[in-house]
Amino acid sequence: MNAVSIVIGSVCILLIAYRLYGTFMASKVLKIDELEDEKVPTPSQKFNDGRDYVPTNKWVTFGHHFAAIAAAGPLVGPVLAAQFGYLPSLLWLLIGAVIGGAVHDLVVLFCSMRRDGKSFSEVAKEELGPVAGFCTGLAMLFIITITMAGLSLVVLHALERNPWGTFAVGITIPIAMGVGLYHRKTGNLKLATIVGFTLIMVAVVFGHYLNGTWLGDLLTFDTKTLAIILPIYAFFAAALPVWLLLQPRDYLSTFMKVGVFAALIIGVIAINPSIEFPAFTNFLGGGPVVAGPVWPFVSITIACGAISGFHVFVGSGTTPKMLNRWKDAKPVAFGAMLVECIVAVMALVAAVSLEPADYFAINSSPEKYAELGMEPVHLAHLEDEVNMDLEGRTGGAVTLAVGMTYIFKAVPIFENLAAYFYQFVILFEAVFILTAIDAGTRTARYLIQDFFGNFIKPLKRMDSIWANITASAIACFAWGYLLFSGDISSVWALFGVSNQLMASIGLIIGATVILKIADKRWYMLTCLIPLIYLYVTVNVAGFWMIKNVYLNPANAGYNVINGVLSVIMLVLGIVIMVSAITKWAQLWKIPQPELAKRSRSEVA
Repeated sequence: MNAVSIVIGSVCILLIAYRLYGTFMASKVLKIDELEDEKVPTPSQKFNDGRDYVPTNKWVTFGHHFAAIAAAGPLVGPVLAAQFGYLPSLLWLLIGAVIGGAVHDLVVLFCSMRRDGKSFSEVAKEELGPVAGFCTGLAMLFIITITMAGLSLVVLHALERNPWGTFAVGITIPIAMGVGLYHRKTGNLKLATIVGFTLIMVAVVFGHYLNGTWLGDLLTFDTKTLAIILPIYAFFAAALPVWLLLQPRDYLSTFMKVGVFAALIIGVIAINPSIEFPAFTNFLGGGPVVAGPVWPFVSITIACGAISGFHVFVGSGTTPKMLNRWKDAKPVAFGAMLVECIVAVMALVAAVSLEPADYFAINSSPEKYAELGMEPVHLAHLEDEVNMDLEGRTGGAVTLAVGMTYIFKAVPIFENLAAYFYQFVILFEAVFILTAIDAGTRTARYLIQDFFGNFIKPLKRMDSIWANITASAIACFAWGYLLFSGDISSVWALFGVSNQLMASIGLIIGATVILKIADKRWYMLTCLIPLIYLYVTVNVAGFWMIKNVYLNPANAGYNVINGVLSVIMLVLGIVIMVSAITKWAQLWKIPQPELAKRSRSEVA
């Protein structure tokens, strides 16, 4: 098997799915064409305030939406799931993205738009009732907290004992702030972009000379120290104005993301590396990277590249307030999800292009690797080329960087630049993750103020500095504790279970809306089929982790807090599912033409 066959085959499948299934979902199931023909105003047109609700070009909206949903998940999940072999991961990516993820993202965006761009907890409240709305809001709070811990854990092992990478990542903070200040003062975005991106490239080159210096020693951290630094950083980042750090760094990092993956696609096609992994490994029952069996954990480990509940926060957040036309929902939501799937496929290709023994040496602790009886093949040579020790750097980010470096060093002009390319990829991954942490922590702050503000009135005041500081501190402490106390195999599984539970909730609401508006009730199956699979998968995986890991004192991942969080989330999922089934039974008694007629008033 070679990489080009996988990449070209995947692209063709996804293009056909977009053209056929995407059109069916938009035109027949959601009847978006009817809304367009009747000139029903979108939320951005209806509430245009120049601040939150702003009619925006579909390609600009696509860029915003894609940058927001495609954080660390499609980069790291496929790398970790490579433990099972390339075939389970590839099948789940393609099937999950087409039948699950793209449908999920489209219906979530549509559900929010027909409710004037409201948040998903409000949508759930209006579609299923106050109990489901409360449980959805609480689930969203838990999920965003766990997500921040899962994403941050990826950064830890990439920057552990890596002063070069730490400097390159850290210097992006003042560079982004400088770009934000300059652009706000002068309005000259072009010059700010050129200078900002140039300074980042200079930082990557300069970082090479830090090894062995006092500054290099100062920037050499272990994982526990980094686990304290990241929440402290996030606290200040969440409190700063978005134009000062979040927006300029998100903007600059987009250039890196597009450039790196465009280069990777070109590199894979030009070099056509062979796939060194077998279709199925000997670890289908669990292994050193992912503790659980291939099912359900391939669908838990790979979330964002196939289907992701995190997309609910975007699809019911900024995007529904930006779309200028109803028909733009298909390319923005359905299309962006399929593009993210391509990103995940490329990450998988980079991982499985490595020798399996080298992959497990990087992605396993030294103790677990010693038990495998494997001997590294190219690892020592790779370590010399990138000037880094690579063994035991779990989390997926390092594996992806090594895999991409391994592919590109076959290009003659990159042959002697492996170390620089490796650190650039680490920078590229870390900056995107930190951008997601900035936005996620800010979102968690909003959720905390909104949810707990119902009980503590002063906390609900968004214009209060002390309320903002208190909510930010609570958010950072919560995910910081999970980060400090966990490892990648336990926290990423916790993230995966909570994330896919949120995706299940998204499909539940989508199925409810489709039942109300569709001409044919069987169209509801477009959400029910992926929902049944995902809901069963989430509960099996959650129960397995609770029983075998979180509440098992003999397991290294023993963590009562993680176990309690898992139980709470699964119970919330059950309550929401029961509320949905009750609602479906009530709606089923109403003749479909009358039901569809009633639902039109919700969009008017």
